[in-house]
Amino acid sequence: MPFTTIFCDLDDTLYPSGNGLWEAIGQRMNRFMVEKVRLPADQVPSIRRHYYQTYGTTMRGLQIHHAVDADEYLAFVHDLDLEQFLDPDLSLRDMLSSLPQKIWIFTNADAAHARRVIAVLGLENCFEGIIDVRSIQFACKPEKLAYERALTLAGNPVPSQCILVDDSSANLVPAFDMGVSTVWINQNGSSHPAAVHTLSKLIDLGKVMPELWGSNDLLAGI
Repeated sequence: MPFTTIFCDLDDTLYPSGNGLWEAIGQRMNRFMVEKVRLPADQVPSIRRHYYQTYGTTMRGLQIHHAVDADEYLAFVHDLDLEQFLDPDLSLRDMLSSLPQKIWIFTNADAAHARRVIAVLGLENCFEGIIDVRSIQFACKPEKLAYERALTLAGNPVPSQCILVDDSSANLVPAFDMGVSTVWINQNGSSHPAAVHTLSKLIDLGKVMPELWGSNDLLAGI
């Protein structure tokens, strides 16, 4: 049965990890928790880790435990000059544009941040749309409800005809359990039971799933 839909994560998936962007966002999270929520600086790392492990994102934990306004939080943590960290990726644009499937950004971030990242990478017009934390009513990967709502927003494709590409192995598990094929973007080369395929970078998708291009082997080798 051919694949019809690809759900693609944003940060550390569309671009390689280690470029400093996620670390910079993390520093902004720490500042928000100290300056706005008035949490002790020495406790912030452990609180962030607990919220991430429990709720999928720091923001969700702050909403539940501190009534943090999501708009204020998201604007603060993403207030960065993305061009300091990202460059246009024309090869990735060509690869994504060649795929016949509908490709959706599926992110725990907000659409405004996603649009900025996509623009700096030069990937406009590569995606069917953006499924962000607001559109799924602040459910977060890896919460199963987030995937159910994402499928609904994408037009209810059959899970077995879908692919999830994500850099978080935890985010792969619910999708895998639902019958979605999974691609783990992992630069360490390790494996995971919920990862059907593992890649160090998204541009190499054709190496493990050439069937996405049907009979066009030339495009599969991009």
